[in-house]
Amino acid sequence: MPGNGNSLTRLRTAITVFFALDGFVFAGWVVRIPAIKEQTDASASTLGLALLGVSAGAVITMILTGRLCRRYGNHRVTVVCAVLLSLSVALPPLTHSALTLGLVLLVFGAAYGGINVAFNSAAVDLVAAMRRPIMPSFHAAFSLGGMIGAGLGALVAGSLSPTRHLLLLTVVGLLVTAVAGPTLLRQKPPVPPERERPAEETAPRRLDGRTRGLVLVFGLIAGCTAYGEGALADWGALHLEQDLGASPGAAAIGYSCFALAMTVGRLTGTTLLERLGRTRTVVAGGATAAAGMLLGSLAPALWAALLGYAITGIGLANLFPVAVERAGALAGPSGVATASTLGYGGMLLGPPAIGFMADWFSLPAALTSVAALAAVAAAVGAATRRATAGG
Repeated sequence: MPGNGNSLTRLRTAITVFFALDGFVFAGWVVRIPAIKEQTDASASTLGLALLGVSAGAVITMILTGRLCRRYGNHRVTVVCAVLLSLSVALPPLTHSALTLGLVLLVFGAAYGGINVAFNSAAVDLVAAMRRPIMPSFHAAFSLGGMIGAGLGALVAGSLSPTRHLLLLTVVGLLVTAVAGPTLLRQKPPVPPERERPAEETAPRRLDGRTRGLVLVFGLIAGCTAYGEGALADWGALHLEQDLGASPGAAAIGYSCFALAMTVGRLTGTTLLERLGRTRTVVAGGATAAAGMLLGSLAPALWAALLGYAITGIGLANLFPVAVERAGALAGPSGVATASTLGYGGMLLGPPAIGFMADWFSLPAALTSVAALAAVAAAVGAATRRATAGG
């Protein structure tokens, strides 16, 4: 049915745009964290607690978003959260204390968590309808948006104040939502022929203990990945600026390198999954990320740290998409929600944990925890080989 194929293509494009917008807005915020830290006069641990607002808001909202998606639809929730995300990113530069920053970031995090669950659920529906392993391509769009957002941040860091920069992100976000939103609002989520959609929408799928356990395992892998992504987003630029003496522009390039490498890794993700299988992709990715982050956190030279960030990005690239896809294949939308919530729970732990470890030891030492958890993800992936035969 050509018409249906065209409809799915338009839907895929719209969902991809929202993934990219999410990465763009989030990266634009994180590259200005050093400036916001200076503005609020916060210590590393206090800043970590304030940054906890993003993750706390995200995780709390994720618990509720599944119900909202079931009631109003993944597409509507995605568009509403995109508007809220675009508006709330302009708020952090208006704060002048760690407490108010944390409260503002709670709102920003709520919008961020909501849109992530909504468009991941929409993407899982589309992957099932198209019968192709294209999940990494959506996450590639997120990473590409992050790379562009970080690159723009690096360009304007020396000339635009955080207030003007983040207000610019608000304008861009609202414009993109106005262009791409109608496509989502007009189209209902596709219904795969083999799936009994009404039963899924009216009640969560009943899971046996083994399936529930596997979903939690994939959530653990996603959590280890999100911990690393959050750590580099929140602390990567600060490490380059504070410990290696990089300029604000050069420090912002660090996250851009990470995002570019992750984009490349995800663009090749479908090919990797077809050739290596899911288990080998997770094991190889976790091991690569562990090695890369050891270099990124402990290297004494800026170029070596940037190389380490890039290697980490390549390694982490497909862990989260694979984890979400496998959880969805095992348990449907409820599996996606569970894995996503546990995954972004890694971001909940990351900012304050690294902040406290940075105060107790040093920021470079704290960042080695990313390498440790990447190794854990690889080990867990290897341990589930038999339980997920064929992956």
